[in-house]
Amino acid sequence: MKYYILAIVIVSGILTACGGSKKIVSAQPTKDIAIAEKDITERKAPEVETDIIDTPNTPIEEAKEEIEEKEIEASVVKEEIVKEILKPLEAFDHTSYGDLVVKYVSPEGNVDYDGFKRNWGVLRTYIKALGENMPTDQWTKEDKLAYWMNAYNAMTVDLILRNYPLASIKDIKDPWGQRFWKLGQKYYNLNEIEHKILRKMGDARIHFGINCASFSCPPLLNEAFTAQKVDTQLDALARRFVNDTERNTITANSIEISEIFNWFAKDFKTNGSVIDFLNKYSDTQIASNAKRRYKDYNWSLNK
Repeated sequence: MKYYILAIVIVSGILTACGGSKKIVSAQPTKDIAIAEKDITERKAPEVETDIIDTPNTPIEEAKEEIEEKEIEASVVKEEIVKEILKPLEAFDHTSYGDLVVKYVSPEGNVDYDGFKRNWGVLRTYIKALGENMPTDQWTKEDKLAYWMNAYNAMTVDLILRNYPLASIKDIKDPWGQRFWKLGQKYYNLNEIEHKILRKMGDARIHFGINCASFSCPPLLNEAFTAQKVDTQLDALARRFVNDTERNTITANSIEISEIFNWFAKDFKTNGSVIDFLNKYSDTQIASNAKRRYKDYNWSLNK
């Protein structure tokens, strides 16, 4: 009986020891995991270099930059197009008159009056349109110049056709005083357009833009004046007329020039003398004391 009790005690001790041992072994991994988690939490992340490294763009980045550049270019082009669209249009459309003079006036200014007469209706329709669309205060100076010079030249051709055939405009009684053309609420003549309107605009070059249907006049331009081009057109006509040896003979010390420079001397002296004006356009520079004469005016029809 003693031995039996002893055995039971020994077995109980062993079991108790084993149970405790099992418990200790079981708790060890939990402790290790907690320590690892704490170590991870407290551990500092490695420092990263903050310097910018110049590395090549990826294909996607390059494509994005190219798209952005194209968008900027498109924006600039769009802005230019908008500016062009918003640019003021010609106050009056002189196309029909331009088509006629291109067809019936040579580059030298010789006029095919027979051709004009075959299309007289087109010319009269243009003059009628002028009368229905007179300049307003909102028109630019260039629009007004183009309007009145085209009007003068178209009416001069119309005057010749009313009396055609003839050898000279002077064969017509009071040619510059005839009031055939209604513009707005009144009838105009060539004198009024030239002296009361065009000359008062203060640009002497108009004398090279309007044509009196005569050989000694500045040649009739074979295109319509337009607001966009009128300044360039008048400059070209001034240079052409001054250096035209059939209408002016110019040397450094002697000039024989058109009567136009005598009849309208006041217009050519607004910024100096007549010679100063001539020197702006002459291929030959003229001395200020050059001898001066005026050519006889040839009133023969410019055909």
